[in-house]
Amino acid sequence: MNVLQVEGVHKFFGDNHVLRGVDLTLNQHDVVALIGASGSGKSTLMRVVNLIERVDDGRIMLGGDDITDPRIKADTVRARIGVVFQHFNLFPHMKVVDNVTLAARKVHGMEPDAARAKAATLLQRFGLGEKLDEFPDRLSGGQQQRVAIARAILTDPELLLLDEITSALDPQLVGEVLDLVRELKAEGSTMLMATHEMSFARSVADRVVFMHHGVILEEGPPEQVFGDPVHAETRDFLARVTHR
Repeated sequence: MNVLQVEGVHKFFGDNHVLRGVDLTLNQHDVVALIGASGSGKSTLMRVVNLIERVDDGRIMLGGDDITDPRIKADTVRARIGVVFQHFNLFPHMKVVDNVTLAARKVHGMEPDAARAKAATLLQRFGLGEKLDEFPDRLSGGQQQRVAIARAILTDPELLLLDEITSALDPQLVGEVLDLVRELKAEGSTMLMATHEMSFARSVADRVVFMHHGVILEEGPPEQVFGDPVHAETRDFLARVTHR
């Protein structure tokens, strides 16, 4: 079943043509890694899928529903998608449990006690069972990002968007977050992730998508994209990021 279908999507910011006819499909349980240089369109693609930005042309389908229809309610769509950002975006004045359960309570109408119980189970699994009533500034960056992932998956979203979720972390904390993403993959989550972690993309993704100047220049299994890329631009990019 198609969870996400992006068809001929264009996005302009003024005269800057950021997405130039992007086509991409994710089926249920797919994990797709977006790679490419800064400015290639990865984050913008994430933003149009989550309706933070509206497309200028093309169509995006989520679970068979056209979410680019101007009559669609953006908040209704976002309630079906879990998003984890680069910078955690936790509310500093709210305890961990309140951060994790906010959308479940306010958007999905989950009873507070049920939401807290589910959050407690999830945080325990993530190694954060003792942090339920802490404030975010008492947590390490890796712990905060695990809280953000817990928040994103608490309501069992149809699609997870992971946008450079390790970029703000110290190198020693990256591994613990990536291990958690591996767990989510093993459980069957459908994920679209933009990442600079090439070894991670190679080991976890079902497909790797190389974006270049707003187009998908190359797409295929990790062993093909990393091991035998077709395009010179893909080869040049991989040479730069894997031989630092």
